[in-house]
Amino acid sequence: MPGSKSKTLSSLFRSATKLSRQWKSATTPLTSTQDIAPKQYVSSIKSTSSSSSSRVNNYGESPTLLSREISSILCGDLDSYLSDSEESSNGSYLENVLDVPWLSNVEKCNTSLRRKEIARERKEKWTFKSTQISRFHQLVKQCACKLGTDTTIKVFGKLGRETGLKEYNALIRLCIKKARETNDEEASLKQLSKAYQLLKSMKEQGFQVEKESYGPILMYFIDFGMVQEFDFYCELIIDRNADSLARLAYYEMLLWTKVEDEDKIEELLYYLSLYDGADKSVFQENYLLALCERDRVKDFVRLLRTVDITKISSTDCVTSIFKFLGKLQLESFAKKFLRELVTRDIGAEDTSNFIYDYTTSIPNLAVEDIILEFKKLYAELELRPISSQYQKLIMYCCELFKVHAALDMVDQMFEAGLTLPLETFNSILEACDKSCEYNLVHRIYSMILRHDIKPNSETFRIMINMTVRTKDFEGAYGMLKDLEKFNVIPTANMYNAIMAGYFREKDTHAALKVLKQMEDANMKPDSQTFSYLISNCTSGDNISKFLDEMKDSGVQRTKHVYMALINGYAASGQYDKAKQVIDDRGVPVKGFNEIKSVLVSALASHGQMSDALKIYEEMKEAQCMLEPKAIICLIEKLQDEGDLHRLLHLLEQLNGLDHWVDASYRVITYCIRRDQFRSIVDLLKKLVDVYKYDEVAKEVLFDEVFCQIAEKDPINLQLGLDLLQAIKEEIGLLPSRQSLDFLLSACVNAKDLQACYLIWKEYKIAGLPYNILSYVRMYQVLLSLRDYKSAANILNKIPRDDIHVCSVVQACQAAYGTSASAKGKKKKKKIKLGRM
Repeated sequence: MPGSKSKTLSSLFRSATKLSRQWKSATTPLTSTQDIAPKQYVSSIKSTSSSSSSRVNNYGESPTLLSREISSILCGDLDSYLSDSEESSNGSYLENVLDVPWLSNVEKCNTSLRRKEIARERKEKWTFKSTQISRFHQLVKQCACKLGTDTTIKVFGKLGRETGLKEYNALIRLCIKKARETNDEEASLKQLSKAYQLLKSMKEQGFQVEKESYGPILMYFIDFGMVQEFDFYCELIIDRNADSLARLAYYEMLLWTKVEDEDKIEELLYYLSLYDGADKSVFQENYLLALCERDRVKDFVRLLRTVDITKISSTDCVTSIFKFLGKLQLESFAKKFLRELVTRDIGAEDTSNFIYDYTTSIPNLAVEDIILEFKKLYAELELRPISSQYQKLIMYCCELFKVHAALDMVDQMFEAGLTLPLETFNSILEACDKSCEYNLVHRIYSMILRHDIKPNSETFRIMINMTVRTKDFEGAYGMLKDLEKFNVIPTANMYNAIMAGYFREKDTHAALKVLKQMEDANMKPDSQTFSYLISNCTSGDNISKFLDEMKDSGVQRTKHVYMALINGYAASGQYDKAKQVIDDRGVPVKGFNEIKSVLVSALASHGQMSDALKIYEEMKEAQCMLEPKAIICLIEKLQDEGDLHRLLHLLEQLNGLDHWVDASYRVITYCIRRDQFRSIVDLLKKLVDVYKYDEVAKEVLFDEVFCQIAEKDPINLQLGLDLLQAIKEEIGLLPSRQSLDFLLSACVNAKDLQACYLIWKEYKIAGLPYNILSYVRMYQVLLSLRDYKSAANILNKIPRDDIHVCSVVQACQAAYGTSASAKGKKKKKKIKLGRM
């Protein structure tokens, strides 16, 4: 394909290079194109037949009936009306419906009344507001799927809505999506043909074809290396649209890098070096963007040497350049461009953003080092600190949960006399909450008091919740009292946080006192309050009592209330009532699946496994997905039943990575207890694939497995040895030091001297030098297995300058004793150990 003789964009670019002085007008066409696409790319779309006047008359008198009929066609089963492949089979009926005027009496109204009535009627039947773009896209997609793209355009025309850019773009995206999803070449070409017709229709309608329209099509050709097809569509795009030439340069560079045609890449860069047109910088920035995306380091650096960064108009392009410079650690280029931008005086905030883009893209750099590098560049450029500079770094720290570094930045802001927006402050609090750094709440609250920050109710809610998490209930109540100082009105969520804390501590009396305090403060409990109360009930009478109070308070039952009812009934042993909750007519449809999952968890947690599994099977038959927490609960409770096949099946139902990893560990634990060697290896392979770029995580993974093997009672050391061999041979990894330490310790309980020596050799095979802990552990194993001679040799290799090591060695001798021949030397050895 790279060697095809078809006319490429590069040939157009060569023409533009030669004639650069002649095409100053953006409207001058650069090339001609065929009006009709070849047969292999464009298929004719059948048109619907003529309408029947009888149906028009029947529906013309009732716009409401017409609206319902169209709605049924768009949303219902169209097999009886129309299919995408047979649009003309029932076309007459569809045409009859669509030929009816949108309003039967429109022609009788004057112009202003007509506009008002059309607007009013459209608002009632169809919503085309900018605030509801997603709904409109969904409508276009649904209509196109049912009727086909050609008929969809007719539908909107009949409804009185002209087909605009949004409609065309939505239809083009749908065509490309279908082309990507199918493996049928003919079906794929059909969709591409439709996309071509849509582009052509846009141009005929006078629309300017922008990247939002042609981008998805060209990216399809690029992804599949379709050079000739790419060429053909480019000719249509460029025709009478000279402005698109520079933008298409980006896509062509992507294409040649995708198919790895080095000659074409060289050709593009060569002709760019000769080109002297006014838009040369536009070509440069598009090539640079493409080279950044493809990680073409050599070509990127080559082009970068000729670029004037101040002439690049696109901020996104400059951002990409600095990110790539950081990724490649090209500090000299970064400093050069930053100085040029500062000289041009582009603004402190933009400069700060580019420094941020560069420093945060440097690989293998800790957050603290990124901050230092950022400050160093800022100082070299002699820029004054600004608030946005700190804010971006603070938010970066929060995203990575480096909350200590974020708070250090806050201190530096205050020292520099800068202010911090409350939204950023709340983001730090949320990051502390999510990263379980609850103790930092005291430092943060101290900042608020010292620097006269004006917190809002959300600030206090998070702080109260964090304070409760530290079990400092007195401090949480103190914050409630301080609300008045800041003119902040207390909310139910603040009291709910304290109540939830008491329930976690199993202090029901204190939790109920919170409810009384809410009443004293004239604070009405909300649905979350009742959820906590009901969920922690241990009797049906109390549940009924809170339900009555909830009804009297006018609080509606939410999803969380229904979940609480299930948990409350299950905790009080009323399992039938728990199952009846999902039959309540008020259960919200949106949360029904989640509520049913809670029922499965509650039943399983209280030993009602048969009922839990029955509901799970019903959900599976109805193609309802069980929530991850419910699946993990089933896996946890099913481990005693010995059904590995069911556990593995449940594991396959999990989609979220974190939940899947958690559940995998639980299944591996089960397999270790049941000596299911092959299943352990298979699961480890999957986990290693998940953590293929995280060496530390892989080590911890194996360490946990060998730890469980060592702690198993009775121990199966052979399982550990087999697993060790499988890790090396099947997974292709070497064991960590800690994994071998666990196995070595397991030899004590297994009383297997031969395995002990085998594992000792594995340290060398894995390239792990023996250290003090290795020698001490080996000494303990040899003494326990009564190999006193070897133990004495190991003892000589243990350093004698650590009192803690000495005490461990003495404890080993006391526990396992020494040989008969060594008893006479016992006193001497103790003296030597005393000097260690």
